[in-house]
Amino acid sequence: MTVTTTLTLGGLLAAMLVLTANVHPWWRGNRDMKQLSAFGKGAGAAACAAACPGGILGWAHAHTGAVANGAGDRAGHAAAGTSSSSALTTGQLTGLSATGAVVAIVAVYLVVLAYKAAGKNDRRRIIGGFFVGSVLLLTAGVAGALAWLPSALNGAGDAVVAALQGSGLL
Repeated sequence: MTVTTTLTLGGLLAAMLVLTANVHPWWRGNRDMKQLSAFGKGAGAAACAAACPGGILGWAHAHTGAVANGAGDRAGHAAAGTSSSSALTTGQLTGLSATGAVVAIVAVYLVVLAYKAAGKNDRRRIIGGFFVGSVLLLTAGVAGALAWLPSALNGAGDAVVAALQGSGLL
């Protein structure tokens, strides 16, 4: 499997299919936001992983694009008989510092703990949220809309360090 930072129309198709599968029951139901919480947790973890330039979180983010591109290209070809390998304009989150990385790791870890405590359906929703979030963060539009995230993670990490230093714990 190859690492990619380029998303194709097929990859976008795969993400849209997973997104639709998760949003459709909520839309047809009573539209309680609690129904989307597991999906949102996964998407939040994906955003934190996308801010990481490397490591296991960056690796997972980059490989999600390759999985989506392959699956979406096959689905598009099988369903419509056309090639959907045209590349989209790419984007990425940049500027994560060491203190921001700590916050990102803790946030993803909290989602992992929620995953472990969740039932079968919510586990699937968390994975689906991570998949969709990670794939969409390969696009210029979503990455641009969340360009503030690395700075927010850095600020939160810096604030924690400053608080610990001020209390004498560091």
